[in-house]
Amino acid sequence: MATPAPANVPEFSPWDPAFIADPYPTYAQLRQEGRAHWYEPSRQWLIARYADVNALLRDRRLGRTYLHRFPHQEFGREPPPAYQEPFHTLNNNGLLDLEPPDHSRIRRLVTKAFTPRRLELLTPTVERLASDLVTQLVQDGGGDLLTVVAEPLPVAVIATMLGVPEADRHLLRPWSAGITGMFELNPTEESARRAVQASIEFSDYLRDLIRRRRTAPGEDLITGLIAAHEQEDRLSEQEMISTCVLLLNAGHEATVNATTTGWWTLFQHPDQLQRLRNEPEILRSAIEELLRFDTPLQMFERWVLDDIEIGDTVISRGNELALLFGSGNRDPERFCEPDRLDLTRPDNRHLSFGAGIHFCLGAPLARIELTASFGALLRQAPDLRLVSEPRWKPGYIIRGLKELLVEV
Repeated sequence: MATPAPANVPEFSPWDPAFIADPYPTYAQLRQEGRAHWYEPSRQWLIARYADVNALLRDRRLGRTYLHRFPHQEFGREPPPAYQEPFHTLNNNGLLDLEPPDHSRIRRLVTKAFTPRRLELLTPTVERLASDLVTQLVQDGGGDLLTVVAEPLPVAVIATMLGVPEADRHLLRPWSAGITGMFELNPTEESARRAVQASIEFSDYLRDLIRRRRTAPGEDLITGLIAAHEQEDRLSEQEMISTCVLLLNAGHEATVNATTTGWWTLFQHPDQLQRLRNEPEILRSAIEELLRFDTPLQMFERWVLDDIEIGDTVISRGNELALLFGSGNRDPERFCEPDRLDLTRPDNRHLSFGAGIHFCLGAPLARIELTASFGALLRQAPDLRLVSEPRWKPGYIIRGLKELLVEV
């Protein structure tokens, strides 16, 4: 793999709290200065323009993994340390990090158990859960929107879908937090060990739950995954475990952060918040604009499996691309006045759920959850106010607030 020529991207600092709080001026600089920027600290090519990110998400010369075509050494990469095996076994068998033909097979089977009809039947439950959580917030006179509403709702929904007993649901969020720590840039050994332990514990738990569902089927998604098959193609136990973990992690981490950053955005734009209160019928459009304006997933990575050209830059096999969703969503070449919040923005084809074969399977559920929680807050807490400016978590790729203190 050829060594890229050095590039100057001094303002891109994904471990800097100030950058995490507001990466958008840097994104504008990156878009203006070129189409591909080598970033030495993470050894990745940064791709900042909407058109490039959108096209590369669909480009089959790239992959979420390379192991379906190359062993580590042939690809110019060192294998991960042996102690990380439980995490990589879990992660490498999930939809997010698989490529065809395995990705196609598993997504086809999972989609059969994750149907629009199932989501339609689930919607009243989501709305009831959201209403109950907001009722508690109102009764308390306010509190931390993150812990009272944003976190409990998607965890309860995914747990209900999977058939996780209510008494066990407190285990899910810590396991998810431990595992997703490995998705950040250059994770520390401490983060890796937490992810490994969480992977072991979560896998053991789901293995036992699957065993119970085989003998006593229910109406839940795990039962559906067990039953899902197409001719001789079935989900292996490991694929079921990895799928369930992915549904929890991807199905609630993004929704949690979209809820709190969405409300933080509205508090910063009181005119738009007042418009939403006056015109609740624009809520669906508002959700899409909030997802565009400050996406909870700032970066999505791809391996270069065959040499590609981005503008005048040739990027050889073995390199990694960092596709900057947050930057693409603010690209003036795609969105008129992209730094302006417009809750009725037309043609809002943002990148927050990805594109191509890895487009987020849970996007319809995320929209149902966000619509339910925002709607409940607008109805039951029409005078919701911010108590203090929030702080951001240290993560950049999966980006969100530490808390959001509000009063009613």
